[in-house]
Amino acid sequence: MSPSEGAPVPRVESFHDPVTGTFTHVVHAGDGTGCAVVDPVLDFDPKSGRTSTASARRVVDFVEAHGLVVEWILETHAHADHLSAARWLRERLGGRVGIGEAIMAVQSTFARLFNLGDDFPVDGSQFDHLFVPGETFTIGSLQAEAMHVPGHTPADMAYRVGDAVFVGDTIFMPDLGSARCDFPGGDARDLYRSVRRLLDLPGDTRLYLCHDYPPAARAATAHVTVGEQRAANIHLKDGIDEEAFVAMRRARDATLSMPVLILPSIQVNIRAGELPAPEDNGVRYLKVPIDAL
Repeated sequence: MSPSEGAPVPRVESFHDPVTGTFTHVVHAGDGTGCAVVDPVLDFDPKSGRTSTASARRVVDFVEAHGLVVEWILETHAHADHLSAARWLRERLGGRVGIGEAIMAVQSTFARLFNLGDDFPVDGSQFDHLFVPGETFTIGSLQAEAMHVPGHTPADMAYRVGDAVFVGDTIFMPDLGSARCDFPGGDARDLYRSVRRLLDLPGDTRLYLCHDYPPAARAATAHVTVGEQRAANIHLKDGIDEEAFVAMRRARDATLSMPVLILPSIQVNIRAGELPAPEDNGVRYLKVPIDAL
């Protein structure tokens, strides 16, 4: 899919959660139009186990203030660093929750890890729509395409909307490089090839990031152009070949600890943002597997 001449230019409002470093994006064509929310955050305190919706309410306030109609809530993948607010947002704003069809492989892996049993289906049915690679769809008057970009996980998707692409965890700001590839089903070669497909897009294409963890010298930044990534990304700029990237990524990943929120996040995110059902005392519980990761 290439942007059509005369097609509406997507407008993007980005919300940064400094606790998890996550960006949530709202893409639309102007006030009163259809929109999509990409990678919404449900706030979670790992010390107390309490959730809150301050981050998601910022999205609700923006959508309502501009008269937008939520058609899609898009997940780029099953995040390991924040809980998804997709279910909470859908209950308040409507829309369909979508993710790539390879989420089924991720569900199968983590259903075994958390021993979720036969009551947990691993067919992606928790989501409203499973995108296949290359599938096209609409967001109001905007044309969109779902791009399969595995590597960080096997199920990562990027969503191309006109000259804007929501790239998930495929790539970070140029001074930070790329995402880890050591989660189950991740693969550094796949990530390199996925990113090169993104960097083959026109140089002025806007790449909207899922995360930024800025050094003190700059503010958190929501997007960067293809041209800027090709010129300066410390892991993936032009001239770095696949073998060099794979060697760097594998060596770096071997030094990384698990994300703080991986265990609660994955259990919620493979459920499309739904918390586990309450037990007979009315309390919801998340599992912590011991010596399993």
